[in-house]
Amino acid sequence: MSVRILALVGSLRAGSHNRQLAEAAVKLAPAGAEVALYEGLAEIPFYNEDIDVEGGVPAAAAALREAAAGADALLLFTPEYNGTMPAVLKNAIDWLSRPYGAGALTGKPVVVIGTAFGQYGGVWAHDDARKSVGIAGGKVIEDIKLSIAGSVTRFAETHPADDSEVAEQLTEVLARLHGHASEPTAA
Repeated sequence: MSVRILALVGSLRAGSHNRQLAEAAVKLAPAGAEVALYEGLAEIPFYNEDIDVEGGVPAAAAALREAAAGADALLLFTPEYNGTMPAVLKNAIDWLSRPYGAGALTGKPVVVIGTAFGQYGGVWAHDDARKSVGIAGGKVIEDIKLSIAGSVTRFAETHPADDSEVAEQLTEVLARLHGHASEPTAA
């Protein structure tokens, strides 16, 4: 049985280095795992309890919930916007947190990684995303981290999949997340 890891990218830009990192994860998935890159975060309306009602959930939000519910684990890729995570990623977490206590994130292993231009590789954004996911019910794997600094320079002419150091680090992240996702859940 294959472990399904859902990848959410917090940048909507076509040439996003975080998207490229997620594409690398798809290629580097270990045996027995599949990394599925989620498309469609841009179409999801901002979370609003007034539209999160049975029979009225927007189709884009329902599709995200369905994809997350079908995953064994989630891998979030986030840049750092003004010292925190982008609104599109926070919005996805908000939709996945509901219904409260039984959202699609509840109890699932989640790892947050990414790259950013700054010298710390987006660690503030990654920390904020981990905090939000934990509050939303996800099982944040705190000891799996990857924050790649200097993305604009580092990936100017090299795709992350072709950077041997990044590929090695990402492969380790995926192997460890696969291990957590393969663990039997407590009943």
